[in-house]
Amino acid sequence: MVRVHLDLCDPQRHLVGVELELQPQLARLQVQLPGWTPGSYLIRDYVRQLEGLEALQDGTSLPLRRLGPAAWQLCPDPSGGPLTIRYRVLATELSVRTCHLDDQHGFLALAAVVLELEGERWSGYELSCSLPPHWQAFCPLPQDAATGRWSADSYDALLDSPLEAGPHRALPFQVAGVPHTWVCWGGPEGADQWLLDRHPALLADVERVCEACCRLLGEEHPAADHYLFVLHLLDQAYGGLEHDNSTVLVYGRRDFEKPNGYRRFLQLVAHEYLHQWNVRRLRPAELTPIDYHRAPIVPSLWFAEGVTSYLDQFLPHSAGLTTAEQLFDDLGEDLSRYRLTPGRQVQSLRSSSQEAWVKLYKADAYAADSQVSYYLKGAVVALCLDLHLRQHGSSLAAVLRRLWTSHGRWGRGYSEADLLHAFQVEAPDLGEQLPRWLDGLDDPDLDGYLSTVGLQLEAEMAAAPWAGVTARLDAGGLLAQRVWRHGPAEQAGLMVGDELIALDGERLRQPEQFTAALRAGSGQELLIARRGQLRTLALQCAPPQAERYRLKAIAGASPDCLERQRRWLEQVV
Repeated sequence: MVRVHLDLCDPQRHLVGVELELQPQLARLQVQLPGWTPGSYLIRDYVRQLEGLEALQDGTSLPLRRLGPAAWQLCPDPSGGPLTIRYRVLATELSVRTCHLDDQHGFLALAAVVLELEGERWSGYELSCSLPPHWQAFCPLPQDAATGRWSADSYDALLDSPLEAGPHRALPFQVAGVPHTWVCWGGPEGADQWLLDRHPALLADVERVCEACCRLLGEEHPAADHYLFVLHLLDQAYGGLEHDNSTVLVYGRRDFEKPNGYRRFLQLVAHEYLHQWNVRRLRPAELTPIDYHRAPIVPSLWFAEGVTSYLDQFLPHSAGLTTAEQLFDDLGEDLSRYRLTPGRQVQSLRSSSQEAWVKLYKADAYAADSQVSYYLKGAVVALCLDLHLRQHGSSLAAVLRRLWTSHGRWGRGYSEADLLHAFQVEAPDLGEQLPRWLDGLDDPDLDGYLSTVGLQLEAEMAAAPWAGVTARLDAGGLLAQRVWRHGPAEQAGLMVGDELIALDGERLRQPEQFTAALRAGSGQELLIARRGQLRTLALQCAPPQAERYRLKAIAGASPDCLERQRRWLEQVV
């Protein structure tokens, strides 16, 4: 048993005190802090926030020899008393994958907090914490009612358990008889009530979405035997991180005020909840087991995230919480975003998955021209796969259930070959078609597949000529925010960050003014400043381009087509 104690009693300093205690089994022990947390594929070097590391045994301080940026070696006496390792973690970064502590709450992603001890990965762990007055802590691990301590049967189980603390209240509910807990923090006390006042049926709706996830997998109960939802309700934010028995969501108050804000939130809930099957238990072989200290190449992230991103829009609809028209609007937005991403013609879907560590999470102003998200293109391919499978009397849900039965239920990691086989069983021609979608740069026949369910994408043209640049107002002036590859602005020599000063002699002060002054078919003189030097560029705009696509019903679709659409919308096999 390794005992872990966390001290959150000094939130104003944003420092979490950490103490590990164990009976050492090795005379030479390596300790190492993870570099990343599962579900967020970026090496984050959590060791940047670690300070004051020390090790003691029998009242004596043990020397620590650094082996690497985040690894140390010490030499305890296995026949001596317990070994104690102490340090502090600076918790100032508020996200679902880092740590944050202030006078209102504490949130800890334990991969950023707890050292991995050599030889103790599969040992049992006991977790306790000290809290400020009137605070309580929430963690998805089993808790002893008498001592308040949580237990984990391995280091992996411990790291998979986020901890939220504060003067929060817990709202219990059930999904198919399985206990769930809802905890919301949003700054001052009462954030959860703010949300419930606006959406009184919130917990009932979340329960219905969770039940829809179970139905999708053909299961009577959730995969977890208990589940914790943690919501960070911020001014503007969006995202989540999945765990075996919990999820941490972050969402913006302002977004709840938007017409599509609530259903977008329910889609986020669906996405992370579905992950307890797809990703957490039905896991790529490259993540079985997880290496917390290096970046494994996972070519099937498109399935882990893309398929989940596709299905998360259907689950609130299957739960009876959104209309078909709303679903078409949301699906159309994603398809429009895909069609308007030039990087899809540069980076394949498999490459997007393999390069997640160095591209998706490190996107810059030029990223859209050179890469495509495996979430986004993965969802588009999932749509095409689903509609293709339905032509063969099957569905994407059937494939997911097949993989859950053969791999996920047993914690057996799947390979690319396993995925391909599962699709081939349902539709043999996918043995050749799917690899082309994964490795090629050509779009799937999206229009053809949509037509089978009575839908089409309609382009909406921009009113202004296309310059291939977007501008934003900054304290220093009007700056080029994005410059499209092969676009008129790039051909003229414009770069991201250039200040747009004047167009045809007219001073530029607002983005709208720049757009209104553009002309197609004739050259214009653009005065810019770059690194403090003035330059004049010859800009020749192209005719207006499509600025968005809308998903619309095909007039006069046949009854058979409309029946296929109905079954597709309900995700019925």
